[in-house]
Amino acid sequence: FSVTGSYYSFRDQDDFLLAFATAERGPLHLEARANYEAIDSGSLFVGWKFSGGEKLTWELTPILGAVFGQKEGIAPGFEAAIGYGIVDFYSESEYVLDTEVEEDSFTYSWNELGISPVEWLRFGIVTQRTMVYQSDRDIQRGFFAQVMYRKVVLGAYVFNPDDSDNRFTVFSLGAEF
Repeated sequence: FSVTGSYYSFRDQDDFLLAFATAERGPLHLEARANYEAIDSGSLFVGWKFSGGEKLTWELTPILGAVFGQKEGIAPGFEAAIGYGIVDFYSESEYVLDTEVEEDSFTYSWNELGISPVEWLRFGIVTQRTMVYQSDRDIQRGFFAQVMYRKVVLGAYVFNPDDSDNRFTVFSLGAEF
């Protein structure tokens, strides 16, 4: 089990809290999200995890979800990770098919390229494409740092660091059980 909360802090828009929880049993993956695909919306996902490797590790989890609330639809997607030594790449993408207004359908994506020079520290670059933040940029990009202690992860993300009009930060706190 895991739970994560992320606080999005903006200069020119309302701040908001995004939250999600996962449960896994063997390869079965379940996920519940709030404010993830859209503000005032929730989603539920089910998926099946495939993984392997020893030196080069990988995971691929195809997922299918339902979105409800302010936005309603179905969302097929995937979560994937690959790692080698101190370097890793994580990606999650989904296509939200809006069942009310087809033109409001969109692709969501979050990608991290990270380095873990010591067991308790991970940092790197991040990109996201989302509809919960409105800006002139289609893809937000930036950098991140995470500190781990036992099964708790504290993270900070800075998006669009070179663009004062579109810069924002995300603070996250997650735990595994």
